[in-house]
This record gives sequence, structure tokens and C-alpha cells, in this order.
Amino acid sequence: MHPLKLIESVPGTYSLLLDAGTTQVDSVIEELGHEPNGYFWEGVAQVLVGTEVPALQGRFSCDPEADMFCAYGSDRGVLEELGARLASVATDANRMRRLVEAAKADGFEFDD
Repeated sequence: MHPLKLIESVPGTYSLLLDAGTTQVDSVIEELGHEPNGYFWEGVAQVLVGTEVPALQGRFSCDPEADMFCAYGSDRGVLEELGARLASVATDANRMRRLVEAAKADGFEFDD
């Protein structure tokens, strides 16, 4: 799940964290006209859930900041699935390009 990490912040509550601006695809994100911040990664999570795993819709919450993406909830498995999907984008420039281009074609606007 690298570069994300999953922690149990309090018993029964889990947080999925990504230090924004530290991924292998940051330069690609900038090349595509976006900022690789936590708000952008929230958009990536929304696109992934909407297009690949709609069963995760509404099963976690996000609380991004400029320097960090954070998703949290009580279902560890949901966050593990989300983390695996995000990691596959955060480590693959071509996958990131395809995701952003498809989102743009669908009218999705990243809030970065």
C-alpha cells in the first residue's frame, strides 16, 4: 500500500494517510495542471470509488489538508481496498494520466 499508511487512530477507528507531494507521480500531476495536494488526492479517491469500486461509496469519510490526504472510518477492509487503489495510481504515471484524462472527459473537476 506504499506510499499510503493505515493506522488505528483510536480503537475501532482507522485512518488512511498519504503525505501529499511525496509520490512518484507528483511531476505528472503538475504536468496535467494540478497540485499534488491532499485535496487533489481526495478527488482521485472519489474518481476511483465512482468508477472502480462503487460499493465503497459512503463507507468512509475524507479530511484532506494541503499537505496530507486522510480517509477514515470504522471498516478497516474498506480503507485497505481504497489504499490499494490509491497506491496503484500513486506509483504509476500512466495510470495517473489515464485517471485524470478520464475524469476530465466525464466532467469531474479536481478541487486542488
